[in-house]
This record gives sequence, structure tokens and C-alpha cells, in this order.
Amino acid sequence: MPFATEIRPQPGSLAESTADLLVLPVLSGDGGPTEVGGVAEGGLTQVLPAPLTDLFAHYSLAGKPGELAQFPVPRDQGLVRMALLGVGSGSPDDLRKAGAALSRAARGNERVALAWPGAGGDAATAFAEGALLASYTFSLKTAEAPAGKRPAPVIDVLGAGDLADALARGTRLAEATALARDLVNTPSLTKDPEWMAARAREVAEESGLRVRVWEEEELESDGFGAILGVGQGSSRPPRLVQLSYTPENPAAHVVLVGKGITFDTGGLSLKPNDNMSLMKTDMSGSAIVLAVLSALSAVGAPVRVTGLLALAENAFSGDATRIGDVLTTYSGTTVEVLNSDAEGRLVLADAMGYAVAELAPDVLVDVATLTGAAKVALGTGMGALYSTDDALAAELESAGEASGEPLWRMPLTEEYVETTRSRVADLANIGTRSEFGPAGATDAALFLREFTGGVAWAHLDIAGPGRSMKEDGLLTKGGTAFATRTLLRWLADR
Repeated sequence: MPFATEIRPQPGSLAESTADLLVLPVLSGDGGPTEVGGVAEGGLTQVLPAPLTDLFAHYSLAGKPGELAQFPVPRDQGLVRMALLGVGSGSPDDLRKAGAALSRAARGNERVALAWPGAGGDAATAFAEGALLASYTFSLKTAEAPAGKRPAPVIDVLGAGDLADALARGTRLAEATALARDLVNTPSLTKDPEWMAARAREVAEESGLRVRVWEEEELESDGFGAILGVGQGSSRPPRLVQLSYTPENPAAHVVLVGKGITFDTGGLSLKPNDNMSLMKTDMSGSAIVLAVLSALSAVGAPVRVTGLLALAENAFSGDATRIGDVLTTYSGTTVEVLNSDAEGRLVLADAMGYAVAELAPDVLVDVATLTGAAKVALGTGMGALYSTDDALAAELESAGEASGEPLWRMPLTEEYVETTRSRVADLANIGTRSEFGPAGATDAALFLREFTGGVAWAHLDIAGPGRSMKEDGLLTKGGTAFATRTLLRWLADR
């Protein structure tokens, strides 16, 4: 759903603004909080209820990013509200948090005016990301939200005229993330593999991308045995979607692969209801890849990018893959299915095998809500990163830090390779060696590495941060689209 909020760089001062919420940024520092919005210069000193130092003390303000206090002040149009907004040191990460806090506090207002704290372009981009993503809503309710809970339609950023491009970049990054969130949050009654393929066709037309879709018969004739095996228990057949972005004189070719399980029952290895209730989000990887492809031209990415969406519904029926069945992947590698709830790595294996065999990538990156083990290891605030290439891992970690989407590199422990082996096939889809313990996230990464063909590869397991159970900062309850902005920054800066 489109953002209800628009961010506009504007000339002028708070004193000249007719907004109904005036926002004064407050820096933190060793000497205590300091306002940086030019209250005196803006002619607002006389309408404050007390000197700023007294207000800082009264509201116990330290200038921490996102810290906020509001009070009424008189203006020509009557009483309006003024907010003191902590912006920390003015760094991009602090401005992102401040933007999110401001957006939440501004619900119910018609117009917000922020005196820009003088930070640079990266901070302006981050502010726009925070303010817009915190205003994101997804609702299928028939009644409109109460006025007091609606996002502010406009946030004027005063004194940031030379940062228009930076604010616009933040808007583009947020819009891509919102697209992915919309796809993730759509109920699975609507969202089957063909629906996702149709959305990909729409995005391709809007964004100038080339698109190809494999339907069930083509998947079978071309040898995508793993995608077919995962999807065969459902009455809604699987799809594979390829999207292609080619700039002028591309510097390299990157292939992104997204896990697209449009609903995951666990198959015959049935999930308990509490876990299954969240599984409309199990196609987050494919939503992220589609969203990234949609915005590559807008952010000026200089590399050729191919996106692959491996789409299937993992259902249970008389046609479902049985435990102990052996599937033949696109690359010819055979896989014994020992747990039908470890299905994400199977659809990724087919797509990655195809990428290596047919697309000649320089770099291969997959993204997936893959394992609960990654969530156990790192919680919900950080994604797991596995990679065969140190430079690639460092680039992704840096892009994640710049995006406020932290990644933690995990080891591809060679001693664990044996746990991927099957007694009857080339590989098993879950660990087979109990002496290594429950190393589920690493088992899955080592399994996927078998399909990389020696190409520089990174695997992002976002099972922890891929969904949020509450409203918090930039996040709303539901799909987070974690890694969308990270991948866009990485591709734009390569």
C-alpha cells in the first residue's frame, strides 16, 4: 500500500511554518542536550513555556535518538504542538531512529515541520527511511482508521533544500521495502505462486524489467524437480520467475535468489498451529528480491542483476512428497527428503543450480526465512550471513550497518559437511549426524553451498528479523522485508 506520508524539503523556519506540529531537534553530547534548530533565530523563544534548558530538565531529555517530548505553544492559528526530538549525534542511524519516532508521534496531525539539524546526505536518506517505514500500514479492514491514528500526510524538512536528492533516495528505499512488506503481509488465501508471478509481471512492466515465468509443465520439462517436489502436495502449482535488470555497460552480473513459499504447513512434517499461523510470511525472500529489482533503476545500480523467485506452496495431501522420497534437482544432484518442513532449501537449490548453469553470474546471493536455528542463535534483531567470499561478506555487512539491518557472519564449519550426506542420495535436506548437535542454520547453509558451483556466494537467513510481533521503531507488526534496503545499498554502491 502506498505511503500516506510525503516528505518534502522546504525553505524557511519553524516560526514561518503553519504546521500543527513543530519539531525542534535536540543533539546529545558530553555537555548535555543542545538544540540545533535555531529557536532564537526562528523567533520562537517567546512562545516557549520555559527556557530550553529548563524544558530539557523538566522532561528529563538527554537528546537520545528518538526521545521526544511535546507541549502546546501559541501561534497565529491558535495553539499548536511543539516537540523536542532527540537526534543523538546526528548520525544516519540516529536520524533513522529519530525519523521513526517522529512519524509515530505525528499520527493524527495534518502537517509536521522539522527544523533540519544540519546533518549530511546519508543522514537525510536515513531520516526519510525511518519516517516513512514507521508510517507504513497494511490493513484489509473495511473501516478507515480513526483520525488520531492516521499517519501525518506531510512532513516538511525545513532548511534541507540541498538534501532533496538524499531525501528522495530514502523515499525510494522505503518504497521498495513497503512493496516487499505488502507482498509478505498479503494473506495466503490470495497469495499463491501464480499470484506472485502476476505481481512480478506488473513490477516488470512498471520498472522496465524483462520477465520470464515457468509454469508447472515447463518446470517439469526443464528438470526443476525440487521446486515441483515441494509444491506437488498443493492444488496451487509452483512457479519460477526470472526478472532481469541490465544497465548500460554493466560492471558485473549479480543473481539474487529468493525463497518463495507462499504458505508453509510443513507438508507431511506438519507444523503446530502456533508456528503455522505465521507462515504467510515464508515467501519473504522472494518478496525482497522482487522489491529490490523494482528499485534498481531508481537507485542507479551499475550492475546487471537477475532475480529468481522460487515459488511453491508447501501443503499436505495424498500427493505430497513423502518422507524418504528422493528428488532430483535442476543440477542433477539427488536429495533425500527427511523432513518436508525443510523445504526452503529445496526450492533455493533448484533456482541456484539453474543460475550457475545458465546465467553465468559473478556473484550469487540468496535470501530466505530459512531456519528457526538462525533465530535461536541471533534473535529477531539480526540476520545470519554465510558466505564463501570474504570481500562479499564484508560488503554486505557494511551495507547492512548503513541500513540499520545488521548481519552477523556465521561459520561454514567444514567438519559439519558430513551432516548433509544421505545414505541413499547425494544429499539429505536436514542434518544426519547427531554428534554435531542441532546446527540447523549451518546445516542449511552447507546444503545450499553444494549448488553454488564455486561462484562467490552469500546466504542471508532472515528467519529472525523477517517478521515482527509488535510495532517498534521502523517496524510494524507482520513482515519486515529485512534486507531489502541492505541489498539495494550494496548493489547501488558496487
